[in-house]
Amino acid sequence: MHLRPTLAVIAAGAISYGGLGLPLPSAAAQQAPHHPTAQHGTSSQAHGPASVFSRLATYPVFQNVPDGVDPADPTVAEISAASPDGKTVAYTDAAGGRIGFLDISDPGDPKGLGTFDVSGGKGGSPTSVSIVPSSAGDVALVVVDDSTYPDDGSGSGTRAGRLDVVTLASPHTEVASIDLGGQPDSIAISPDGKYAAIAMENQRNELACKDGATITVDPDDVEDSDCSDGDLGDLPQAPSGFVQVIDLASADPADWTASPVTLDADTLAGLDTPEDAEPEYVDINDRDQLALTLQENNGVVVIDLRSKKIQHVWSAGNDVVPGIDTTDDGLFDPDDTIDLPREPDAIQWVGNGLVATANEGDWKGGTRGWTVFDAATGKVVWDAGNSYEKLAVKYGLFNNDRADNKGTEPEGLAYDVIGGTPYAFVGSERSNFVAVYDMTNPRKPAFEQVLPATNGPEGLLPIPKRNLFVVSSEEDDADALVRASVSVYRLGTSAASFPTIESATGKDGFPIGWGALGALSAVPGRPHELYAASDVAYATGRIYTVETSRTPARITDVLEVKDADGAVIDDGSIDIEGIFARPQGGFWAADEGATGAENALLRLSSTGRILQSVPLPAEISSHIKSWGLEGVTAVGSGRNEQVYVAAQRPLWVDPTVSNSQLQELEGHVARIGRYTPATGQWEWFGYPLESTSVSGDWLGLSEITAVDTDTLAVIERDKQNGTTARIKRVYTVDVPKHGVTGSDPITAPLTKHLAYDVLPALRAPHGWTQEKLEGLTIGADKKVYAVTDNDGLSDATGETVFLRLGPAGRIFGR
Repeated sequence: MHLRPTLAVIAAGAISYGGLGLPLPSAAAQQAPHHPTAQHGTSSQAHGPASVFSRLATYPVFQNVPDGVDPADPTVAEISAASPDGKTVAYTDAAGGRIGFLDISDPGDPKGLGTFDVSGGKGGSPTSVSIVPSSAGDVALVVVDDSTYPDDGSGSGTRAGRLDVVTLASPHTEVASIDLGGQPDSIAISPDGKYAAIAMENQRNELACKDGATITVDPDDVEDSDCSDGDLGDLPQAPSGFVQVIDLASADPADWTASPVTLDADTLAGLDTPEDAEPEYVDINDRDQLALTLQENNGVVVIDLRSKKIQHVWSAGNDVVPGIDTTDDGLFDPDDTIDLPREPDAIQWVGNGLVATANEGDWKGGTRGWTVFDAATGKVVWDAGNSYEKLAVKYGLFNNDRADNKGTEPEGLAYDVIGGTPYAFVGSERSNFVAVYDMTNPRKPAFEQVLPATNGPEGLLPIPKRNLFVVSSEEDDADALVRASVSVYRLGTSAASFPTIESATGKDGFPIGWGALGALSAVPGRPHELYAASDVAYATGRIYTVETSRTPARITDVLEVKDADGAVIDDGSIDIEGIFARPQGGFWAADEGATGAENALLRLSSTGRILQSVPLPAEISSHIKSWGLEGVTAVGSGRNEQVYVAAQRPLWVDPTVSNSQLQELEGHVARIGRYTPATGQWEWFGYPLESTSVSGDWLGLSEITAVDTDTLAVIERDKQNGTTARIKRVYTVDVPKHGVTGSDPITAPLTKHLAYDVLPALRAPHGWTQEKLEGLTIGADKKVYAVTDNDGLSDATGETVFLRLGPAGRIFGR
């Protein structure tokens, strides 16, 4: 990803540790280019003791900021590097103008070692980092961007940067600084430690016109300004980029100097806008060959570092990829075909004479996958096609908001041999995962597993000597409580904690699209199946069939809510927050709606058609505002059927005022409603909520399920996630024979009993603790299940945690 350096976060390429010269594959493996339309290989997550990567820890880097820095300030973990012993990790924090250090001696318990301000007194932001030994001990080579980019369209600005050399040992000290003569992006170290190479991007200003064009500035919105020739941000914009090579032969950093390798228009002939090279990412193999991507130019260059001569230049080409969803409409419709330039970001040597690229795309392209090329000719020997995006769908990580803009955006790519197996790691910037591939045959990568990450995974760092893999994620949003982090994974035989639920392949040959699971129900008479439902994160109300007899659980079917005429409702008006499968057939669904009046109890047929819509009494709905129905369950049948719903939060005195001014009508008491279909009568019971001292926090109900005819289990939770999550609990209440009607005050709230504290189970996967524990049910197998709502990846990591809490008899005592 590239953000203009005038913004809070300055993006960069990543350090590389791959480049091992593997033996040539056998003649049998010399096959034609492979371009799959479905994911290939098998997932070792679903099998026995095969080696898999398991997450050990997720460290939020705001915990490592210097004294005096507000922990709520933006703090980035973008690119990372490891010390020679693999026990210290350095990461770049462009937002803070600093480099951070972590002790991962115990990989399950990273500890902050503080930071070093590389901008102090000199300005600039770090874009990448590497670590090498020197006469000053182990040192971090930090490339720093000190460019200026006018944001008023007045010009492309100036490009400047440097390489700062900082001791790894505390107190961290700068021992050398080298002017790089331009704006740097990524850095790589040769396997023999003799060379450092830096991609000098001299990136374009996205708010400037190309050389020779003039701009007409819109004072109200600069980004809507017009150029006289081409679009805003078009190439060329002088100066052109190049490569800087640092000879590390001397042990003394003071002796290191930079030698540029020029990338001129004649050499790059055949690439997009060859007169303005924009190097992005570098990697070096054990023959001291540098592989370099020129992302905006859609090209790759191979340079011999010993002679500093260019050996090969070729275009990454276009890719025609079918089966892609390119519409941001809340639907899972992989019916489009893209024909775009790959515009690769990260590059890695993955075998003898082979390189792989992550095809993130920039201003013209991006093909949502990754490719293996012949490094000399640019011939495609393998391409992921649509298989990478299918992974996002299969694991509930498809970010529909980005469907019309490069989709999953594979940006980072790393390669190394760990535990005797060569692996490629490909990171999705927008779907927050890293896909792992076995590269034993680099001409036919075999998918192994998906690793979940926090938002914006960019730095991918194998640490082979310790069987570790580290991911640094750059996106940081304190308001949404999703923070930049460094995650640590280890290769071993322990079971992977992700995924806990995935989807099967549907009738159209694509994985069943899913996400935002906010409701659960037993399937009557089927002990190994559940129903789950997703909310208004998608355009249609979706009810899924979930098979629980396997691990991970598997979504095997989906039906969508339909109107009375049988047409699918796809306008985003259905917001299922609760689902209950009736023993006599069909469903009850709790439809929360956008306003109090839009809350309704829906009776659906077995095919999802709305048979009845029961509104809440006006005296209740007029005091709900936007926090309405959050669960539904039922007991009895026929004239004895009774339906229970949970309202998320207390009734409000005046729901027309702003959220910050709302006053609760009944204090910290939420309401549980009971509806009798035979009479149309509503009754209400009070549920006493816990209290919270966290500013801006609230507590509420998010699910309800019947334990027996007069006992209900509910989920009560706070709105916190990550390090601040505290209350994610299941309580039971016994309901009396009669409740209050209308808006009569609750004078005697129900007595609740703690049945299960779910927070430890949510923390057990060692990831970002999820906020929305929203689904709970007792299956027909008499076991208790729960699930988190991933919000369709909106202000969330996207990870779904499907929990098997145990036998109902043990949890509820009956």
